[in-house]
Amino acid sequence: MNFLFDIDGTLTPPRQRIVDSFETFFVHFIQTRKSQGDNIILVTGSDKDKTIEQIGLPLWRTVDYCFQNCGNQIYQKGNLIRESEWQQPEGLIQSVKNIVRKSCWFGTAGNNIEHRQGMINISTIGRDCTKEERTKYYEWDKVNEERKHIVNVLKSKYNNLDLAIGGEISIDIYEKGKDKAQAIEAIKDFGLLDKNIFFGDRCEEGGNDYSIAIASDESHHVKDWKDTKRILEIFLKL
Repeated sequence: MNFLFDIDGTLTPPRQRIVDSFETFFVHFIQTRKSQGDNIILVTGSDKDKTIEQIGLPLWRTVDYCFQNCGNQIYQKGNLIRESEWQQPEGLIQSVKNIVRKSCWFGTAGNNIEHRQGMINISTIGRDCTKEERTKYYEWDKVNEERKHIVNVLKSKYNNLDLAIGGEISIDIYEKGKDKAQAIEAIKDFGLLDKNIFFGDRCEEGGNDYSIAIASDESHHVKDWKDTKRILEIFLKL
């Protein structure tokens, strides 16, 4: 089997380091399943540095593959083996800047637009916000649906782009077909033809785990890392 995992909100608390007790458990899970011939794969919208910041370098190198930036960079055992480029549509960045400026949220913490390999990530509150500000925005956005509105506005303006809500505060923007689901096709190219089982916290339609969730043979929409652990404990008994 191929076990595929989102990271932020699935293996770690949002934008925080993996919990020590869960890290120990997850390493045990990896060792146990790999001894049975299974593959462990990470699929995240974050870049390499943010991923290592959250799960640590040893764990990052332990997994078979890590699909960074929604799969636009692929690492195998810590080595870069493939990456995608894209030409951003003219006017996209200015459109995003205008959206940030017009946001109904109460100010910005900075770092609103982040350029990543093959994609950009945007946040009206800004990725430099505190944990407390992040939580407040997330609860506010549940009611006001600002991110959902932004996705609809940009999709109507740029037909060649896909957008998805990621984590608690951001939106991923990439070329059509360059979302997380591309990981499924890539691992087939690598000869991994077993059943694909995906774990993610944004598997709802419009979330950045949705495309890979529906492309997988089996998917688990988890609430947090504790929920992930609960389900993995069942797999350890199989």
